Amino acid sequence: MFNNEKRMARNNENVADMAINRIVEGTSIEGDIKCESNIRIDGTFTGNLTTKGRLVIGPAGKIEGTIHCQNAEIEGLVKGKVYVQQLLSLKGSAKVEGDIFTDKLAVEPGSSFTGACNMGAKVKELRKDINDGSTAAIAGAMAASTAGASSSF
Repeated sequence: MFNNEKRMARNNENVADMAINRIVEGTSIEGDIKCESNIRIDGTFTGNLTTKGRLVIGPAGKIEGTIHCQNAEIEGLVKGKVYVQQLLSLKGSAKVEGDIFTDKLAVEPGSSFTGACNMGAKVKELRKDINDGSTAAIAGAMAASTAGASSSF
């Protein structure tokens, strides 16, 4: 009996890690989204999206707004600023129109990117601010980082 209770408690602790929020194809949402776990967008989203997990934008997915996440994989369309703490992966069908701020960037042939890209140490310094959700601190730090290390594709 006690062993089952301990096992159930452990399973409940991992629910946030395993949970995936989904906006399916054919769905349109406007507003702000904040979530603790991973999220997948196959529909259309307009607004600000903040997640402490991984963001996946499917081939039919479209986002217009500002994105803050830990890791991202983009196959669809993004119009706006993208802030990724660790790895941003642009798949072959990805189209990004806006500035990218990331630690690491993987770009597959066929993807399209229009904007400035800021990578490396200056983005790493922002991890704490992004996790705290301090928009003013993030904006100030990003403005300072774009003064030095930006590149365009």
